[in-house]
Amino acid sequence: MERKFNFAPEEYFHIYNRGTEKRKIFLDKNDYKRFLKCLYLCNSINPIKLRNVSKEKTFYYEREETIVDIGAYCLMPNHFHVLIRAKKDGGVSSFMEKIQTAYSMYFNKKYQRTGSLFQGPFKAQHVARDEYLKYLFAYIHLNPIKIIDPEWKENGITNLNESKKFIDSYIHSSYQDYLDNERSESKILNKKSFPIYFENSKSFESFLYFWLSFKEEEE
Repeated sequence: MERKFNFAPEEYFHIYNRGTEKRKIFLDKNDYKRFLKCLYLCNSINPIKLRNVSKEKTFYYEREETIVDIGAYCLMPNHFHVLIRAKKDGGVSSFMEKIQTAYSMYFNKKYQRTGSLFQGPFKAQHVARDEYLKYLFAYIHLNPIKIIDPEWKENGITNLNESKKFIDSYIHSSYQDYLDNERSESKILNKKSFPIYFENSKSFESFLYFWLSFKEEEE
């Protein structure tokens, strides 16, 4: 599929894709961990063999120069979202090709399947407006609420407190890293390459909960 735009350096992009036929692409906790490992290790100008990096040292592996900057991400059972800042011409495409290939090979081998895992090439939206870039931090990190309340975006939040608790406990996104919870996965992100929208974890929480409350009030 031909892109309507180029992944120009220093521009921001919302990248996403889902499993073919909307199938689940993460079936257990180790699948989520593997994809996060790909997000970190595939982001390097030098090829890295994932099997040669121990699980304990994954996020401490010296990658040298990275291909892209990652500002936020979220893994859902049948799809993923990544907010990216391009660094070099062709970098975004190279990065995503490496990730989808590496994860597909892992998944197909583990579950003894063949064929495409993802629904075609990755999808991308160019983020040209500052207000939209900021909004994506809410959109991406609130995505997991669909797991417990599938139509919350269309119909409003059913239970605000329950939604807050679920988001607070969801570990398959960069949400925890914006709460300043210490974990090795935080090394996936390069926050310095994105505007400083949130002065601290409290302002980040307030921003997300504003969107939750806004949807609840719409109902």
